[in-house]
Amino acid sequence: MAEFHFIEDYEKHVAQLMRDHPIDEAMSLAVGGAYDIIGRIEAEVLIKNGLSDGMRLADIGCGSGRTAVALARRLRIDYDGYDIIQALLDYAESKTPHSYKFHMNRAVKLPAPNAAFDYICAFSLFTHLLHEETFIYMRDCHRVLKTGGKLLFSFLEFRMPSLWNVFEATVKQYEASTRPHLNMFLERGAIEVFSARIGFRVEKFIDADAPVLDEHALGQSICVMVK
Repeated sequence: MAEFHFIEDYEKHVAQLMRDHPIDEAMSLAVGGAYDIIGRIEAEVLIKNGLSDGMRLADIGCGSGRTAVALARRLRIDYDGYDIIQALLDYAESKTPHSYKFHMNRAVKLPAPNAAFDYICAFSLFTHLLHEETFIYMRDCHRVLKTGGKLLFSFLEFRMPSLWNVFEATVKQYEASTRPHLNMFLERGAIEVFSARIGFRVEKFIDADAPVLDEHALGQSICVMVK
């Protein structure tokens, strides 16, 4: 079974953060920082795009629970979070209701039966995967979603000037002969092809700099797909 290509590097990164910082700071830095505000933005964009009380949500690449913590303050949902690092899952579990379930999952697919979820989100996940991995994971998301269910994910795209600095930083890492953190750009045309091939319908795109909550933007573009 295919697994993510970067597990060992990410494990080392998280372990180093935990050695160098207090636990709350380390767990925030492990998912890119701004734990509270980004979590609130992610919860807001999910609610604005159809997540509501009583639904079952799969949060793939849930990390240290940034989205889960924010959602627990606002909705009563059945929540399943999936990540590849146990330390992040343990922290997320400690910060959320007992009913929230967290799962170690290192395969490029979900360990869930067909039509198990009403909604799936993937924030800052496909941004770090090869296109082939993204396609395989999207295809499995389609399998585990109910008919009419939604997949909402964030992505990096060159058309957004605000995202160029991400690409430029990766280039500089290559030029310095350091092993770069993979930041994979996925253009809207490719997403539309993936969607059509899998059987999704693209409902909308949201620009990376579009305000979501109190004039704050997520900082990555968003796509909402419907099964």
